Amino acid sequence: MNVFFELPEGFNLIESFLTWEQWLFMIIIPALVVITITFLIGLERQNVGKAAGISSHVLVGISALMIAIMQRMIFFQEITNGIESPQSQRVIAQVVTGIGFIGAGVIMKDSNNIIHGITTASTIWFSALLGIVLGMGFLYEGIAFGVFVAGFIILRDFRRGVNPFVPVIEDMKSAPKIIDDRTKK
Repeated sequence: MNVFFELPEGFNLIESFLTWEQWLFMIIIPALVVITITFLIGLERQNVGKAAGISSHVLVGISALMIAIMQRMIFFQEITNGIESPQSQRVIAQVVTGIGFIGAGVIMKDSNNIIHGITTASTIWFSALLGIVLGMGFLYEGIAFGVFVAGFIILRDFRRGVNPFVPVIEDMKSAPKIIDDRTKK
């Protein structure tokens, strides 16, 4: 058996890093909340035919969550090591800037000078912000924020007469055509 290193007898690698309670409240619960809320918002965007769907929203949310968790752990390590002026919080500023570029790529202007994609860009930015808020440890605030935004978007669609949980085909000409070779002779 090829082993890179040996652990002492009875050594628990997971609990040596964080306790189970810390794992639960710092990583597991925030990750479940981010995945659930961003999945719902991504599903809504995907089903109304927008450019960014489930995978985009969930990936942005989880990525921002993990960056915020790592920033938080680096901060704790800097404080533990006696650094008087920790600078790890600068990582979050880079996330906000990067997400701005992703959102800008979703916004387009058509030939009639009508701008499309503002809501999708906003939901991508929201997904990142939700990950940051929960990753920094603000569970109650993040959950309330996520439920409010998801509820707002879903209720807005229902009010417009659109079911956000059912895909909408805007143009039947662009729908896939079934070709049956058996009918040709």
